[in-house]
Amino acid sequence: MSIKYLKVSLIFLLGLTLQSCMATPPKNPDNICLIFEEKKSWYKAVMKSEKRWKIPPYVLMSFVYQESSFQSDAKPERTKLLWVIPWKRKSTAVGYSQALNMTWKDYKEETGNTGANRKDFKDSADFIGWYASKGYYQGFDRLDARSLYLAYHEGYGGFKKKTYRKKPWLIKVADRVQTRSTKYQQQYWGCAKELKKKRFFFF
Repeated sequence: MSIKYLKVSLIFLLGLTLQSCMATPPKNPDNICLIFEEKKSWYKAVMKSEKRWKIPPYVLMSFVYQESSFQSDAKPERTKLLWVIPWKRKSTAVGYSQALNMTWKDYKEETGNTGANRKDFKDSADFIGWYASKGYYQGFDRLDARSLYLAYHEGYGGFKKKTYRKKPWLIKVADRVQTRSTKYQQQYWGCAKELKKKRFFFF
């Protein structure tokens, strides 16, 4: 076996290892500062989304936590056929953002990000920002994680019709998203300057 072949193999294996590490959920999901310290590429992605779509990092990250628990390959559970046989999934949601097929298609067409992948954190962060930005033009406050999440789940048309009122469980989830966003916000303002000082954008 040649030295050249060994080098190529080692580089390939290293790449797979790094990719695997990057795809794993953060070790401290309850602390946004520790998440960004560990996942520097996530910090960069979230900052880019904020710059482009004006969604605060703590709101965006509270969405990702709720939707996928920071798991890149998250999917809805399968329904059961005859109560025991795994059957179809409840929806077409996939990835960090749990975006549906049609909504993801709309995002790619509207933004031109045709190669976007729902299992890629950067693309998911941009997607959440894109979707949230549509609410700002309708009077949504960008800090109102609760309302933004309800619209994210029901669609802006559904939110306007207040379809969530018939879903007490969803209202409870939206409340949890707001609570987490507020918690992340308090943490973030304690480390934002330090994160920026470390110039994570160069990683």
